[in-house]
Amino acid sequence: MSTKDEFMYDEDDSVKFIQNYLPQELKGKFSDDDINYIVDLIYDFYDAKGYLTDESDEDESDIEIDEDELVQYVIKNAQKDEVGKFEAEEITFIVQGELEYCDSINMFD
Repeated sequence: MSTKDEFMYDEDDSVKFIQNYLPQELKGKFSDDDINYIVDLIYDFYDAKGYLTDESDEDESDIEIDEDELVQYVIKNAQKDEVGKFEAEEITFIVQGELEYCDSINMFD
């Protein structure tokens, strides 16, 4: 297997991918640090729900992520941490961009 086919998550590549994924009206609204922070919250949510445990790897087909709950989690924590006040639609694009990035590197295969 070549390294191109191997699972290689890269935080910087993820941010670039998401920046390119955002619709034109959101380009430039989020800094790379904002996106990194939001992606960290996404994985904090996954961890809190138990999606990142070894046991969840065995039952991948049973994992269903409630995107609305995830988006609300990100918005609530961003406000609590005084990082920013984000709209649900904006966060949804970042969540979808992160999922697309993970698909692009075969993270879920």
